[in-house]
Amino acid sequence: MYRQTVLPRWRGFNLLGVFVMNSPGTFEEEDFQLISELGFDFVRLPLNYTFWIDYDDPFEINERKLEVVDQAVRWGEKYGIHVCAGFHRAPGYSVAKDRVEPFDLWRDAEGLEAFKLHWETFAKRYKGIPSSKLSFNMVNEPADVSPEAHDRVMRITTRAIHAIDPDRLCLLDGLNYGNVPMPSLGDLAQENVAQSCRAYIPSGITHFRAQWVDRKRNFPEAKWPGGFASQLEGLWDRERLERHYGMWAAMAENFHMGVHCGEGGCFNQTPYDVTLRWMEDLLDVLKQFNIGYALWNFKGGFGILDSERKGAQYVDFHGHQLDKKMLDLMKKY
Repeated sequence: MYRQTVLPRWRGFNLLGVFVMNSPGTFEEEDFQLISELGFDFVRLPLNYTFWIDYDDPFEINERKLEVVDQAVRWGEKYGIHVCAGFHRAPGYSVAKDRVEPFDLWRDAEGLEAFKLHWETFAKRYKGIPSSKLSFNMVNEPADVSPEAHDRVMRITTRAIHAIDPDRLCLLDGLNYGNVPMPSLGDLAQENVAQSCRAYIPSGITHFRAQWVDRKRNFPEAKWPGGFASQLEGLWDRERLERHYGMWAAMAENFHMGVHCGEGGCFNQTPYDVTLRWMEDLLDVLKQFNIGYALWNFKGGFGILDSERKGAQYVDFHGHQLDKKMLDLMKKY
């Protein structure tokens, strides 16, 4: 069986304080404290670059506004948590529809220059912090881009980072919203580059009745096994999950390349018993391939705290409602 052997099997959560345009723009120390207390060692920060620019100009970086990221990195170190800083909204691209970008990262030279500038700023700012404590995730869930255009942007940008900080670990999300591994970039494993997959398959379970996915969609009944996927066609079961993540594990072993699952989880509208059955199979499959994961999110509709899931039995945890069954499942795997 193929296995990922380069990266630690980090497990944890995404923290959404600097995520979309109406985010609070801060992180909370409590999240790091509680994540550590619960036994996890990883947080991913999906970031929106507009929080640290002036005049709505992608080339006007105000580094004073990056202090919120500095603080998150310090909290990670304080609580023994690896921090992965990534661009959910990068100059020229985001899967979120809350802003129209001034150019296209994949097609416009100006977009690539802005993207490089922001990552070079991060590389200089965090040089000296070891990759065991901090990694960079280039851009969240690339889609509607050719493999050739994506390869070009990723190679240029990771090499710009490594010209400043050769030891920085960089993670590249797979194509098609993080679902397709990229063996064409496997040679970058020698340059401290890894890849990141997703755990939102099948979407008919993970995003059941999530209105931001498609407000007009008539969701079929959520079942596991036998879950329906809209993007990756057909019905899914554990065997199909094994084949899917087996592709990632094969790439990892063939290129001696790290793989981590940067996002995953199940929205709170999915029937609770279906959620737990799917999650147990998913986490067991990831574990057998030695791939770590980060739940989206920690607090809220995908999380283990304050998720408001019908059927879940919550226990009080520092004033929050903790889904103990889901926690136990995550700790098991």
